[in-house]
Order: sequence, then C-alpha cells, then structure tokens
Amino acid sequence: MAKVTVIPSTINPLTQMELNSTEKRKVAAYARVSTDSDEQYTSYEMQVKTYRNYIQERVDWEYVNVYADEGISGTNTKRRVQFNKMIEDALEGKIDLIITKSISRFARNTLDTITYIRKLKSAGVEVFFEKENLWTFDSKSEMFLSMLAAMAQEESRSISENVKMGIRWGMKEGKVKMPFKCFLGYEKVDGKISIVEEEVKIVRRIYSMFLRDGMTRKTIADTLKREGILTPSKKNCDWTVGNIQSILTNEKYKGDAILQKVFIEDYLDHKKKVNTGQLPKYFVENSHPAIINKDEWNLVQIEIEKREKFKYAYSSNNPYFSKLICEDCGRFYGVKIWHSNSKYRKKVLQCNFKYYNNKDKCKTPNLTEEEVNAKFVQVYNEIMVNKDSLIKETKEIIDFLTNTEELDEKIKELDEELNNNKILVENLIKQNKIRIQSQDNYLVQYNLLVNTNKELRSKRDILIKNKEEKIYKSQNINSFLAEISDKPNIISEFDSNLWNIVLDEAIVHKNKTITFKFRNGKEITK
Repeated sequence: MAKVTVIPSTINPLTQMELNSTEKRKVAAYARVSTDSDEQYTSYEMQVKTYRNYIQERVDWEYVNVYADEGISGTNTKRRVQFNKMIEDALEGKIDLIITKSISRFARNTLDTITYIRKLKSAGVEVFFEKENLWTFDSKSEMFLSMLAAMAQEESRSISENVKMGIRWGMKEGKVKMPFKCFLGYEKVDGKISIVEEEVKIVRRIYSMFLRDGMTRKTIADTLKREGILTPSKKNCDWTVGNIQSILTNEKYKGDAILQKVFIEDYLDHKKKVNTGQLPKYFVENSHPAIINKDEWNLVQIEIEKREKFKYAYSSNNPYFSKLICEDCGRFYGVKIWHSNSKYRKKVLQCNFKYYNNKDKCKTPNLTEEEVNAKFVQVYNEIMVNKDSLIKETKEIIDFLTNTEELDEKIKELDEELNNNKILVENLIKQNKIRIQSQDNYLVQYNLLVNTNKELRSKRDILIKNKEEKIYKSQNINSFLAEISDKPNIISEFDSNLWNIVLDEAIVHKNKTITFKFRNGKEITK
C-alpha cells in the first residue's frame, strides 16, 4: 500500500509570503469621493485618516501611502491622477497590497476593474475590497472576476446606449456641443460658446482665399503651413486638404448647427464613424455667434459643388478655370504658352480639349487675357450702371424663387395619398391573415398597391428636387446680391475677385464673342 506524506504549505495563500517571514508587506490604500461638496469633502478626509491609522496599526504591514482623488467622476480612470500614480507605483514594486472600500470606489467601469486587478495580480500586487470582503489572491476571487467579465460587455453596451440617448435628448432641446480643443474660432466661456478673435481672422482668411482669390484647398493648406499657422488641434502646422474642407463646409461657422450628422461608434474598442442618414437630424438656427456671413457661406458651398464637378480641370493659378467655357465641347479654357523658349513667347487662353480629337476639334478661337478682361470690364459696368434697379430686380427674382407654396401644397397632397395607400396595404395584409382567400388575387391587389406607392414616391421626389433647386438658386442669387451691395458701380480694370464673385460662367462662341452669365441669371454677350 502506497504511503502518502502531506507536506504543509510554507506560503501564506493570502499574502503569498513565507509563513515565518518577518518581512512586512508594503500596503497602500485608495479613497475617492465623486463630488466636491463640503459633506463629501468631510467623508474624503475621514477615509484618508481611517486608512492611514488602520495600516499603521498592523505590525506586519509597512505604510506606503493613501492615494486619494476628490471631486471628480469615477466612470473612467483617465482623470484620476492619484489612482494612476498608485497603479504606476504598484507595478514598480513599491506596493504589495492595496486596500479600498469597495469595487465601485476602485473603478465604476467593470472593464477597468478587471483590467487593473489582473495587471496588478500578474505583478504580485493584491487588492482587498472591504465591502465585498474580497482578496484578489484568494482562489474564490477568480470566479467573482469571471462573473464581472461576463457582465462587462452588457454594461459597456448599456452605458453606450444611455450616453447616446442623453445626447439625443439634448439635441431635441437644441443643445449644441463643439469639440473646442480642435475647433478653430470658438471657445467655451462660462458655459457659453464664445468667439476667439485671433482664430476668427484665420477662418475668415481661409474663406476669402477660397472664394475671392480662387485658391484650391491644397494651395490654402500649403500657404498656412508655410506661414507656420497652427492647425485647429493647436499641436502643429501640418495643414491638410481635409482641414480646409472641414472649415469651409462646417455650418457652425455661420451660426447654425446640424446635429446628428454622424457619430463615432465605440463598441468593444472598435471605433468607426457612422453616417446617421436614417436617423433624424436637428437643425438649430442661430445657436451661437456667427463667424462667416450666411450668404458668403452659401456662396462657398455653391463654389465647392462647382469645383467638384470639374475638379479635373480646376487650378488656383488661373482665375479663368471653371468660368471660361468652350461652346463646342463644354470644357474649360486653360492657359497655354506659345514659343516658351524664344523672344516670341506668348500666353493665350485656349480650350483644353481643342486638339484632343483631331477629327472633330473645337472651332472656338484662342483668346488673350487682355481680350477677356476688357470684355468683362465692359459687361460689369453695363450691368452695374443702374445698381439700384439691378438690386430691386434681383430681390424680385429671389422672392419668386423662395415662394414654394405651390410645390409645398402638391407635396402635401402626395403625402396624403401615400398615407392612404399605406392604410390600404395594411388592411389588405390584415384581411389576408384573418380570412381565407385566393392568394393569386391577393398578390395582384398587393402588387398594384405597391406599384402605386412607387409612382407616388417618384412624383414626390421630383417635386422635392424642384423645391431644392429653387432654394439653391435663391441662395446663389442672394449671395450675389450681398456681394454687389458694397462693390463699385464702375471699374476701369479687371478685378479677379469681382470675376469670381459675380460671374457664374462665360461661354466662348465661334465668332469670338463671349456670353457672360451672372449669378442673378442676367446674361450679356460681347
């Protein structure tokens, strides 16, 4: 028969130290209160004092410190300075045991709790939770931690949903939030959105460089980078096209806000930007001080859309790009250099696709900058000679375009028809569930109603598009009106700023005439 000898343990299962060891455990405590009220501060002081006395009374413990955070939220550990310092000291071997009141005091986020406990345990550091009477070196604690881990995913999802719900309720109330740390031009003062004058100058300059100087987004970014101007994050001068695009298209610069455009989905650390096209957006008008005039902002959006349409041909070095158009092919004119290496060097404006297809090349003529400039000066003076009349006429056009009552009425009628059709479909499906009938007949009726629904929606979409086009044109013309109000009636030389601001396009004809189309719809051929 085998003889079994029991060898007694020489290691304390709780302290992980030799049973007869005289070495003291290095012990620290962690205390925290969530608010900075007087009552909580008293509790905070009491915790610190109690833990200090408790540790120092033990002959087998060596007092290290009481780490304490006060007056902050405990939902995550990012802002808990003392907590982070304690973890750092423990991992460096300065602490053997950490005492804290409860798991909720240690970290309210379950994922944080599990992460830190396991990190400390692997470094030989134990944590004791008084309320739960839980020692993390105890074998039973592993089961408890496993339960916490099982709860962590659901807790993370629940917190995320609650946060999103709170944000959306705020949106319904018209509460606007901005990422001030990386938002150029604004700051928060006493809970209100306020303008930063020095940064405002940069924002307005960007709009001016794009709209009046005709610069591309890349040219603007390169210019700001070269001048050493800090980006919105205030960390460096590495401006990008994305920075410029964001500033030019952000409606907050005109004092409005569109909420719930996109949001960042952060689930199990997989972050991604999600478009909320299927969720309602909240438009908050005049929610904060404007940096850019609304008419100018609208004009910039029009210019962006136009450049995107012809981005393959746009250049900030040539103000005629995106404006001067060939009658034959509809493409832009570009600057060409003839005899570049001789004394006969000459710069001309020519259709970019004139010789693209030799069999059917464009018949439109080459022009000089002087010819185009002179004709623009003539038509500008002609259209502005009676400025008051022009402004009055333009306002009448805007009034006509902004009047969408007829379209709104037709859209309303279609909405009612769609709703009635929906009720018919629901009733048809309901009746098919409660009574026996021919499924062939049912499908015929069902498909008929579905097709009717498609036709009604198609008509509604066309009306909505027509309405949007009217509004778009009115914004374009309104911007034109705002720009010409303080511009001179008569000019003696070509002004590229005026060219970009008041002109929509200029069509070059075969007989060398040019039709200038202004933003208010007026056309003059020279």
